[in-house]
Amino acid sequence: MLEMQAFPRMKEVIEKIICENIPDAKCIFDGDACNFRLVVVSSIFIEMSLVDQHKRVMKLLESQFKSGELHALSLETRVS
Repeated sequence: MLEMQAFPRMKEVIEKIICENIPDAKCIFDGDACNFRLVVVSSIFIEMSLVDQHKRVMKLLESQFKSGELHALSLETRVS
């Protein structure tokens, strides 16, 4: 139950971090706390390889992974 309560907060934290660092980013969330999926859409990705796009986003969330606050994430990136 506690895990489900933390999920909406984690979405807000992730969206805030990404949007502060990638100003035109749109974050689309799907799933629940056990099966978490995020799609990030931004024009910043236009000149980047898919691997670099994912690295860019995952680097922003590094401290959440290290702290254990976030332990799994299915990520998709798209060019807007």
